[in-house]
Amino acid sequence: MASVYDIPVRTLGGADSSLAQFNGKVVLIVNVASKCGLTPQYEGLEALYRKYKDRGFVIAGFPSNDFAGQEPGTADEIQSFCSLNYGVDFPLFEKIPVVGPEKHPLYAALIAAKPEATATGDVPFADNLRKYGINPNPAPEVLWNFEKFLLDRSGNVVARFAPDTKPDDPKLVEAIEAELDR
Repeated sequence: MASVYDIPVRTLGGADSSLAQFNGKVVLIVNVASKCGLTPQYEGLEALYRKYKDRGFVIAGFPSNDFAGQEPGTADEIQSFCSLNYGVDFPLFEKIPVVGPEKHPLYAALIAAKPEATATGDVPFADNLRKYGINPNPAPEVLWNFEKFLLDRSGNVVARFAPDTKPDDPKLVEAIEAELDR
């Protein structure tokens, strides 16, 4: 399987890019959205990024409109929203599909590498979606906005966390710190 570093992506500004720029860093890839109940996680993600970036940690945010149309914005609207409301300074990439037949190759690779997410909530996130009348995607698909994939310094997917895992959740923080210490 090709490395996630080899998969072409585009910056939020539309420039050709790849995750190879993060080779040697611990990367947290998150599918993000501006109009989601989990959107306040942006604040915690930015705090994580600021806390660990000097140790070789980066967050790569991928806006996605796959879940209840919760990221309808243009690239400029997304950038403005994230900057003004949450002071987001971590890299954001072009809006992409993360589920379904049009799923971006990056997400196909991430899911194939780590088909199961670690749940940190008291109730499985899929059960919470059902309470709102939402039929969750079957495993191993991404369940919702703010699902998190952790990559080691070589670009290997080492962990995956459910969408409701808060950025300051001890399991997530421990996983990040473990990779930073390697």
